[in-house]
Amino acid sequence: MVRPGPTRGSPTLSAATIARRHSAGPTSGVETPGTVADVRKRFALEGLERALDRKEQLRPSVMPKLDGEKEAKLITIACSEAPDGRTRWTLRLLADKLVELDVVDTISYETVRQALKKTS
Repeated sequence: MVRPGPTRGSPTLSAATIARRHSAGPTSGVETPGTVADVRKRFALEGLERALDRKEQLRPSVMPKLDGEKEAKLITIACSEAPDGRTRWTLRLLADKLVELDVVDTISYETVRQALKKTS
């Protein structure tokens, strides 16, 4: 029985094979996305651990809507009496109240949910 050689996605490829394939470029005419090529290159040059490690961000891509002070205001509102005609606060009501009180310009109910989940 003849065993087929390692395929492109096979974990048995040597670092030299990956480096050779990376430097030669794709043979099918289809370009490899930059991120895949970068991971392959890091694996070939620096090993598995370095290829799988992500670069730590110096700052978040998007600044958080709620800092500690704003989260405290959210919790204060959530723990207060619900609006008239309601038995409890909904996430959408809380989001609308934060905008109404000028705590934030805009906020989604999902951001409110995540903030409340983090504190519970």
